Order: sequence, then C-alpha cells, then structure tokens
Amino acid sequence: MTLPVPVPMAVAIYFTMWWIVLFAVLPLGVRSQHENENGRLLGTDPGAPIAPKMLMKAGVTTVVSAVLFVGLMAYIAWQG
Repeated sequence: MTLPVPVPMAVAIYFTMWWIVLFAVLPLGVRSQHENENGRLLGTDPGAPIAPKMLMKAGVTTVVSAVLFVGLMAYIAWQG
C-alpha cells in the first residue's frame, strides 16, 4: 500500500498528531499531591502529580495517533 502523501509529509503529520494527542492524554488519571490522602512530600509543589505514568501515556498516545493517522490517510486516499 502506498501513502496518499509523500513520506516526509506523512512523518510530519504523524509527529504533529502524536504531540497533539499527547497533550490531550496527559491530564487523564493524574492526581496531584494536594489531592493525596497521605499529604504531600515536603519541598514539592502541591500541584505536582503523584504518579504521572508517562510510559503508559506514551503508549496510549502512540496507539491513538496511529489509529487517527490511518483514518486520515484512508480519508485522503478516498477523496482522491
């Protein structure tokens, strides 16, 4: 299967899409130290996350971006 756009443009589209999705996924499931029932660590900001789970969020971002990218490429190919 060939891409309906040149490869450098496809990479740029996926890269941009990945970052946009990352910023949408980042706040999901985050609890701040202020919301923690055990209190907060001394010397840290009360709004700092307890466990940001960045590796899991990067994986979710990659999967969601891939699905959106395939959908966009299918749409562009369908439009001709």
